[in-house]
Amino acid sequence: MTELATNPGTGTGTLGSGTGQGELATDGASNSNGGQRTSGDDRSALSLRPDGEAPVRVLVVDDEDALRSTLARVLRQRGMETATAENGYVALDLLDKENFDVVLVDVRMPGITGPQVLQRIKAAAYPVEVVMMTAFADIATTVSAVKAGAYGFLTKPFVSNESVVIEVLNAAQYRRLRGRTDKQERTAGPTTPTGEMVGRCPPMREVYRLVSGVASTNSTILVLGESGTGKELVARAIHERSRRAARPLVTVNCAAIPRELVESELFGHTRGAFTSAVTARAGLFEAANGGTLFLDEIGDLPTSAQVKLLRTLQSGEIKPVGSDTIKTVDVRVIAATNADLRASIAAGTFRQDLFYRLNVIAIRLPPLRDRGDDILHLAQHFIQKHARIAGRPATRLSHEAALCLQRYEWPGNVRELEHAIEHAVVLSESETILPTSLPAEVQLAIEAKVPWHPPPGATPAPPQVALHVPAHVPAHVPLPAPAPAPTPPAKPVVGTMSELVAALGLAEMSYPEAKKRILADFNETYVNALLLASAGNMSEAARRSGLDRSNFRRLVRSTAPDSLQAPAGARSRDESDERDERDER
Repeated sequence: MTELATNPGTGTGTLGSGTGQGELATDGASNSNGGQRTSGDDRSALSLRPDGEAPVRVLVVDDEDALRSTLARVLRQRGMETATAENGYVALDLLDKENFDVVLVDVRMPGITGPQVLQRIKAAAYPVEVVMMTAFADIATTVSAVKAGAYGFLTKPFVSNESVVIEVLNAAQYRRLRGRTDKQERTAGPTTPTGEMVGRCPPMREVYRLVSGVASTNSTILVLGESGTGKELVARAIHERSRRAARPLVTVNCAAIPRELVESELFGHTRGAFTSAVTARAGLFEAANGGTLFLDEIGDLPTSAQVKLLRTLQSGEIKPVGSDTIKTVDVRVIAATNADLRASIAAGTFRQDLFYRLNVIAIRLPPLRDRGDDILHLAQHFIQKHARIAGRPATRLSHEAALCLQRYEWPGNVRELEHAIEHAVVLSESETILPTSLPAEVQLAIEAKVPWHPPPGATPAPPQVALHVPAHVPAHVPLPAPAPAPTPPAKPVVGTMSELVAALGLAEMSYPEAKKRILADFNETYVNALLLASAGNMSEAARRSGLDRSNFRRLVRSTAPDSLQAPAGARSRDESDERDERDER
């Protein structure tokens, strides 16, 4: 049973065992929504209207009358519109008739349980977020419900009224952001919830969920992840979706500031505060006043500056170097690091109290090597970006190039991938990017993962990776013909069919589109392989293909024009080729 205390004389209701901020008192005034709220709480009410939209609408579903009515009153007093239902059937009937942002539903109810309500909501595709309410004994059930699509859960007894309000706010913000995203996808094609960030893997979906949830709050955020994973993009996404979006977003790399100047950069200084301070200067906190300050590589901040930063986070006050004047600032701080701050605390280089102050909400970015097919989504995004910038024809990856990208470890993460794609776009001379246009270390990934082994009794010879060119030789310079060597009995298949389907993103295409894509790639790859094996002799390549020469030439012409160029050191024409051309004319 959730603890519930009411005072009939004052209308005070308290959820859970919390005190202070968990107690709300009504003054009898009605707002424009017909609900009750405390006087002087306009700021909290406004926080529940994301981006100036209509008030959040909440459906409270619980079989306990007292809890249901008190929850509804608490939410109304914070500017929300509410409706209540004593069981799941009534709730589903209301969802058929009205629109809500959030449904608060108890796990254990007679008739139809909370998880069953969730299942029916998802099956009917109601545009709402579901927050489960449960006693401690039901946590396992509720976690399963979250995996099935619930936004989150609240445990009874509630910590405070505020914890309920914040969870509902975050769920509503996420629901409305998702609604805008769905609308954009219907009208302008697919987008992501975080602007420049691209990716659909489960870890990135969790990042989007957290970004959406925290954007409307003022909580300090700590973004964790390896170098190059996109920590600044997360900070920018949070800022752009916050109420501070019209104010500055100031970014600073703490590792790039000389240690003796860190305090001056952050908090400012007066004239004459130190030798080179010929004029007074405002610090980054003042520059970000009203907005957001992004402190990248926070782990490199000197301990002396850590003390002042902690004081500012606690009080909202700064004191410029050399000044006795204290200034008040309104700044949201987002910090980021690729270091293990707990290890730094153990080593005595980072303050534990500052860590806890920064680590209010942590967002962990996955390394690129753990993001699966996101690698190819990102690659296509960067191809379009850099082809437009450089005015190059490249529009897509060959399946060999895609497999190279998927099998490389990407120690530099997304930043390294973008540089690799820019390199490939600049060097590519056709619409299709081949492995030869990729950086040498990325090309080698496919060789390292799929070694070629000759069958027993065959003369060992290394396989030819499609169109491999050493890194120091420009792609357009012909290479000398290799010395004659025994031909391997077969060239190994690069990757499985499932890898190929994933690499080309076929599962996201319609059947005709997927078939067209796979045939185009097959034709081009097959023709290139035949011409290489035939040393550029068109007649020999046609013989190997089983096609007559005229049809084979048509096949060649239907692929990239570059396929007509004979490999280096090969005869570009023979008598049969000339006869074919005369016959076609």
